[in-house]
Amino acid sequence: MLSYQHIYHAGNLADVHKHSLLAWALSYMTRKDKPLSYLETHAGRGLYDLSDDAALKTGEAAKGIKIARDWFAPDHPYLQTLARITSVHGPTAYPGSPLIAAEGLRPMDSIHLSELHPQEFAALQANMAPYGGVFRQKNGWDMALSQCPPEPRRGLLLIDPSFEVKADYQTIPKTITQIHRKWGVGVIMLWYPILTDAPHKPMIRALQDALPDAGAHEVRFPPARPGHRMVGSGLFVVNAPYGFAEEAARISALFQDQLSHLM
Repeated sequence: MLSYQHIYHAGNLADVHKHSLLAWALSYMTRKDKPLSYLETHAGRGLYDLSDDAALKTGEAAKGIKIARDWFAPDHPYLQTLARITSVHGPTAYPGSPLIAAEGLRPMDSIHLSELHPQEFAALQANMAPYGGVFRQKNGWDMALSQCPPEPRRGLLLIDPSFEVKADYQTIPKTITQIHRKWGVGVIMLWYPILTDAPHKPMIRALQDALPDAGAHEVRFPPARPGHRMVGSGLFVVNAPYGFAEEAARISALFQDQLSHLM
């Protein structure tokens, strides 16, 4: 349960999908002069070095952000964040979702991050210390259920589990429904992998039955290496910000146009 470390997968195409839409959503939400809360259940270490042996071992960044960086216009919030991070930490630095969020938030906003893995939590604290926030070394689901509704109530919760715990596919619909009942105005974003045997499908059906006004956005891509089971990335979003569907459609077009020759 505590073996997962995102450094092996940092900067892959799933990160490009997830992080580009997260950066866009927070950019939109921070246009309004009202504070917001950002919460994340499975935060990881926040900052990754793509020249690390672990990242090089899988080659996922080479099939991800290293080719996708040119997909985005210079003024896209995702690309702007990447530029700021590499200017400070070097050309092989890649921000995890906590750092992408922190770069997009304002002094009036609050950030709450949970990470259970001891080494990842220690790295998270060190990497995120300049931004402040509340860090908890605890089960992210427990954090979300206890922290929601946050103060301020306006905000976004990112749920980004590793899905190493196979029971997550069965328990997530109930848990997200509980969180939504407690925090009806919150934007809830669940990331999930699309694997060759499609274990996500019953989960998404259950979520759509429980939350019919929410929606899923999925992109497909070739496996990063022979035998790799992940062939796509999904986001299930509750209370999506205005314009999210249009931005998601643009991201879909990018993936389709840029990767069609590889599929």
